Amino acid sequence: MGVDYKDRKEPTSSLGKLSRRSFLSQIGAAGVATAATAVAPLAVSPAKTAAQERTSSEGQAIPGTVPVTLRVNGQKYSVQIDPRSTLLDTLRETLQLTGTKKGCDHGQCGACTVHINGRRVNSCLTFASMQQTAEIVTIEGIGQPDHLHPMQEAFVKHDGFQCGYCTSGQIMSAVAMVKESWGATDSDVKEAMSGNICRCGAYPNIVAAVQAVRRMA
Repeated sequence: MGVDYKDRKEPTSSLGKLSRRSFLSQIGAAGVATAATAVAPLAVSPAKTAAQERTSSEGQAIPGTVPVTLRVNGQKYSVQIDPRSTLLDTLRETLQLTGTKKGCDHGQCGACTVHINGRRVNSCLTFASMQQTAEIVTIEGIGQPDHLHPMQEAFVKHDGFQCGYCTSGQIMSAVAMVKESWGATDSDVKEAMSGNICRCGAYPNIVAAVQAVRRMA
């Protein structure tokens, strides 16, 4: 014979008539209220930039940091950084130029490729403080959505990306590569771009995009 759960009464606490369900409901409501109280101030507090994070409340630079002036995409930036900071971390964390990606952080994948004085460089292997007299160009500096670089347009046209994580490094390397003295064959392009890894395996389309731009030159 089945049990009619509608008529079944919940057990009450020995301390009173508070049921287990009521007790748990009250505890849950209290927990949500406490969490909301803790989170609310964080939501309204102004976000700090990486440069501000490196400055004490008195406005003085944190001991151990050094003043650095970098010229990136034609604009000068004066920042206070750890002298051991790589150019990659300075671009991403301090200047908020996040188009340059951190992949391996060991100079093996090419996702962090930028141009320094016109040459392609792995920014994860370069100290920012050593580039104060250099002209640095990142993916943000070669084109924007409303005015793409020919190489960016070629990557879109030839579907030269899948997940897109390596794409900015691929494009930066390709833009520099077309100005270098490489042969005209696809094999030459593959050799020239061998320092840039695409884990999705879009290599045929990447080569097609590069070759399309080379034919335009």
